[in-house]
Amino acid sequence: MDGGGRNVGPVGAEGPSGGHGLGHGPVGPAAGTVGSVRAALAGRLRRFTPPGRRSRLAVPIERRVPRHLGTAVFSVSFAALALAGFVGSGAYDRFVAEHGRPLDIMARLAGFGVERVTISGIARLYEREVLQAAGIDAHSSVVFLDVAEARERLLAVPLIASASVRKVYPNEIVITQVEREPAALWQRNGVIAVIAADGTEIDQMRDDRYAALPLVVGDDANLKLKDYLALIEAAGSLAERIKAGTYVSGRRWTLKLDGVDIRLPETGATEALARLVKLERDNRILSKDIIAVDLRMPDRVVVRLTEEAAAARAESQKKPRPKGTST
Repeated sequence: MDGGGRNVGPVGAEGPSGGHGLGHGPVGPAAGTVGSVRAALAGRLRRFTPPGRRSRLAVPIERRVPRHLGTAVFSVSFAALALAGFVGSGAYDRFVAEHGRPLDIMARLAGFGVERVTISGIARLYEREVLQAAGIDAHSSVVFLDVAEARERLLAVPLIASASVRKVYPNEIVITQVEREPAALWQRNGVIAVIAADGTEIDQMRDDRYAALPLVVGDDANLKLKDYLALIEAAGSLAERIKAGTYVSGRRWTLKLDGVDIRLPETGATEALARLVKLERDNRILSKDIIAVDLRMPDRVVVRLTEEAAAARAESQKKPRPKGTST
């Protein structure tokens, strides 16, 4: 008490009978506020937590994380890094080239390896070329062969016009193809290609399988193949002796016959060839010492002699000089 007989203390503080005095814990408004907040939070937690179940917020994190999760994450990360290094170093490509893809290996072990490939429609391609184009080898499997991709690969070969690929389980692949028909050879800039009747380039001259085809030479000669074949037909008995045709300046043809050049006109080429056939039949002109026959003028035939024949002819035309003439 103070001098006036009044009790001095915080407003609202309880006396000894309420348990709140100077020696019994926090007192005052702050203590009351903290207690109210704690009571409210406890009530909310009890409201949202089902009976008999503790809130996950109350469970320590080491008990909420599955055991050995860290070990598993580390193992997966290490395996991913090892695989990336294996692929990046080129070792995986070498492995696939030597043994095949892992999925194909498993399929082969299960009895689904490609043991037989049946190919129909082969005319000029070799079987190994078809298999290589389709991407089929001893490492392939029937299960994991993509027939759509194999068909697209075959159609990328210019000589193949159409193709189909199907599986026959457990060990066979059937390929049916139709090849374009080669009509002639086309030489340009020293490179010889195989062309179809419409002039489309369908293959390269890689061996002698196309050696018997007609040969055209020069820019756009492939587009004039039909005209050239008509000239060969018009040549009659000389057709077998024609070795090649050169398309000159996009206007006319020069035919090569046993080392003799036959220069045809831009128009009337078949008529000019008929004149040559008659000359050969009557005079055996192509058996002379000539290297060229020029038929570009309709009223005459101009021949070019070999160097030896030209020299001999010039010598024979020399007139003897009178005696005593100074040189």
